[in-house]
Amino acid sequence: MNAPAAAEAHPIGLSIRGGVKVYPGTRALKGVDFDLRMGAVNVLVGENGAGKSTMMRVVAGVEQLTEGQVLMGGREVRFRDKGDAVAHGIGIVFQELNLFPNMSVAENIFVGHEPVRAGVDIDRGLQRSRTRALMKRLEQDIDPDTTLGLLRVGQQQIVEIAKALSQDARILILDEPTSALSAAEVDILFRVIDELKAQGVGIVYISHRLEELIRVGDYITVLRDGEITGARPMAGVDIPWIVRAMIGENSKDYGRKTAPDLGPEVFRAEEICLPKLGGGYRVDHVSLRLQAGEILGIYGLMGAGRTEFLECIMAQHPAATGRFFVEGQALTERDVAGRIARGIALVPEDRKRDGLVQIMAIRENITLSALQRFARLFHLDLGAEAARARDFIKDLTIKVASPENPVSSLSGGNQQKVVIGKALMTDPKILLLDEPSRGIDIGAKAEVFRLMRRLAAEGLGIIFVTSDLEEVLQLSDRILVMADGQVSGEFPSGAEASDVIAAATPNARKDRMS
Repeated sequence: MNAPAAAEAHPIGLSIRGGVKVYPGTRALKGVDFDLRMGAVNVLVGENGAGKSTMMRVVAGVEQLTEGQVLMGGREVRFRDKGDAVAHGIGIVFQELNLFPNMSVAENIFVGHEPVRAGVDIDRGLQRSRTRALMKRLEQDIDPDTTLGLLRVGQQQIVEIAKALSQDARILILDEPTSALSAAEVDILFRVIDELKAQGVGIVYISHRLEELIRVGDYITVLRDGEITGARPMAGVDIPWIVRAMIGENSKDYGRKTAPDLGPEVFRAEEICLPKLGGGYRVDHVSLRLQAGEILGIYGLMGAGRTEFLECIMAQHPAATGRFFVEGQALTERDVAGRIARGIALVPEDRKRDGLVQIMAIRENITLSALQRFARLFHLDLGAEAARARDFIKDLTIKVASPENPVSSLSGGNQQKVVIGKALMTDPKILLLDEPSRGIDIGAKAEVFRLMRRLAAEGLGIIFVTSDLEEVLQLSDRILVMADGQVSGEFPSGAEASDVIAAATPNARKDRMS
């Protein structure tokens, strides 16, 4: 589409001119010029720390520019807070979920703008019916009265999207909206996006999944270190172009270069079961074995039981049954600390909720799992602790201004690296990683996977859960597929993608068996 045609079909709804945002020690935006077009998907891409989320937090009223202007309809606007932006028709779905786990789904969706009756009481019946309508629109069977904390991360992300849709936003910002969604849920989201585009809604779409960006985008803007390095219509854009604009080089290959040198069995699970309410199993008689130096990938769709299985290994479900063995010895410890002491460490799926203490320093988060190493009678050797933390920051290439800054000041990908560093600080024999690349850009992903390769070469046994098919195919020495709580397939390295997908799809498996 040429420029005049684009201007007519997709008029500019919001612009940033000369945008600068300065934090203590960091210049997050460096004079950016950005146009958001209505009735289109405006893709925003860049490495962690490039300034994507900062720029969108400015648009959403969460942050204010240090210098520059935000324009709507050719006039400058100043959003004092998020409510101001909402009043101008702007909604945002953050990368990190902003929900209340102890409140119901309906209460979360309408918090701050509850429908009222007679101007006084909250109309809970109307709130429920509107929630049902939103869930139907998103093709989800989630009861409005369900307590949000009982939902899995992917379902909570759907609720966050419904929350933004409930405010009839004319500009909708989606920051990593599919990071915890299954393939089926992603298809549903894309159908909703098409519907919103047809209604003239301007959508900003931030994601690290490059194939997804090409599939959904109409316009693309690339950020690198706070500056825009590319902006154009999506027509003719391919992955090499995006990668060059993002990092100035071709994407990094993280597949194994040499055949694995596997050692003896380091971990075994036998007949692991986790019952679910109402009957049946969330984890259904799962057995597997892991050798020293092996990377075992577990692939499956949302609700397959992958995360729950890792949680069973870490003794997070007292109702779980079955047997675990570490280096041939039965794992009898019944709490998380006991499992860590036996050499098992977990990098959880939800880093914000389960992996980090947001108000603590980067150094404190990295060393939190291994403080006994720095204990000297009644005190901590803070010098040794700081030195060890600096070693991990360097090894994992965590971008920090200072290790003493709060971990909440880091981008999502760098926060994930801190969680991985905290797990490695315990010197595990078995490392469990649940969606380790969630919210991580290409460069950071390659660094994390190279680290996994190095650890495996040193004899560490690794089990990682992922919903990214390319990841599991390239990185795994062996692949297990789960569906409906069961192991539905096992494949060697180099397996066909179609076979792995078929094993992960319950309907496909049933069709083959019938």
